[in-house]
Amino acid sequence: MKLRQKVIFLAITPLILALIAIALAVRHQSVLLAQQQRETIQQAYLSSKEAELKHYVALASHAIAHLYESGRDDQATRDEAKRILSSLSYGDDGYFFVYDMQGNTLMHPRQPELVGQNLYGMRDEQGQPTIQNLLARARAGGGLERYRWVKPSTHKSGAKLGYVIPMPKWGWMLGTGIYLDDVDQALAKVDVQQSGNIHNTMLWIAAIAIAASVAVASSGLALNISELRVADAKLKVLAQRVVESQEEERARLSRDLHDGISQWLVSIKLQIEAGIIRLTSGLASGKAEQQQAAQAAFEHAADQLNNVMGEVRRISHNLRPAILDDLGLAAALHHLGQEYTLSSGTPVHFEAEGCTDDLPDVANTVLFRVAQEALTNIERHAGASRIEIRLTGEHGGVTLFIRDDGAGFDAEGIALHPKHGIGLRNMMERMDAIGGRFEIASSSDGTVVTAFAGNS
Repeated sequence: MKLRQKVIFLAITPLILALIAIALAVRHQSVLLAQQQRETIQQAYLSSKEAELKHYVALASHAIAHLYESGRDDQATRDEAKRILSSLSYGDDGYFFVYDMQGNTLMHPRQPELVGQNLYGMRDEQGQPTIQNLLARARAGGGLERYRWVKPSTHKSGAKLGYVIPMPKWGWMLGTGIYLDDVDQALAKVDVQQSGNIHNTMLWIAAIAIAASVAVASSGLALNISELRVADAKLKVLAQRVVESQEEERARLSRDLHDGISQWLVSIKLQIEAGIIRLTSGLASGKAEQQQAAQAAFEHAADQLNNVMGEVRRISHNLRPAILDDLGLAAALHHLGQEYTLSSGTPVHFEAEGCTDDLPDVANTVLFRVAQEALTNIERHAGASRIEIRLTGEHGGVTLFIRDDGAGFDAEGIALHPKHGIGLRNMMERMDAIGGRFEIASSSDGTVVTAFAGNS
């Protein structure tokens, strides 16, 4: 997997995981809320049904209260009460029923075939003793009871909520009931609506996740393309600078060889030839003056050879100081400061603190080149009278400080100028290449260059 793909993957993956976690949390909370809402609606329905049943039974008891409270307990009075109760109804499935305390059916207007039968031992399809439970509720003073009973309008068994009261003077149980299929239908409708809402919410979250992923991927791709273009442009500029630096270095070496070593070698060649001629003439004529002149010519040629050797060492030192490899960075910087003092006359104070020997070779070379470039800039532009170089070893790396008391300059403006500040950009790019830090602060009081290189 390429770097840009890894970046996009690492950007999208946490987003997707976060949205999945949000979706799961929203779904869990939605399901929990739906259950609570269903229970609330169910409780509200049942409460209204319970109140309704109590009112129905109260109306029925009031309808026969004149007979029940009359004090008569003959069959005719009871038959009249059953006739009145059988005439009371509310809808196709709303009716009253009467049982005695032994479970015998005394009145059932929707199922007259049950009248006269003893249903005390009857059980529903779930094995529950229906009439026994109703009688137990009535003996306890009356109340609500859930059971299953055949619905007259559909002739199918359904859940029913009944309310019964005792009539102890006659030994009756009076009651009525409401079928709960409409409650179940209402709750099922609520469940469907809530399920649809949860499904739509999940779809919205999925759409948002897809849109966000596409947006992140598109942004990452656009950013990668932009960064790639910028990197290509920087690479081209850097390559051009490398070529220019190589050409400048070659030109400098060419000037050093032509203006210094080449001329000295030509002079040495002429002096050796002149010395040979004088030595030959002196030997032939036996004149001591010619021999002494030849000796002086050879001695002068030897002095110039020493100068040539010194120049060769200088050029070699500028290219790659051997002391950097042999004795380390601190010794190389100290020697660099001494050479600068000898060549320019400006004193350089060098100081090393802590351990500075743990840097990789490439970091040592970069810090040395930064010091070389800084001293070159100081000599060309600063007009400083004193220079301080401090090398500090600390935990994790080495810091190089170079301070001068020169005129200073506009560091930001020079760094952004397309034609100026090449040396400054070279220092920055060298430090960036090894993952170091480079800072420069300049004012009328002088300039401070700070470069940090890590141990790893």
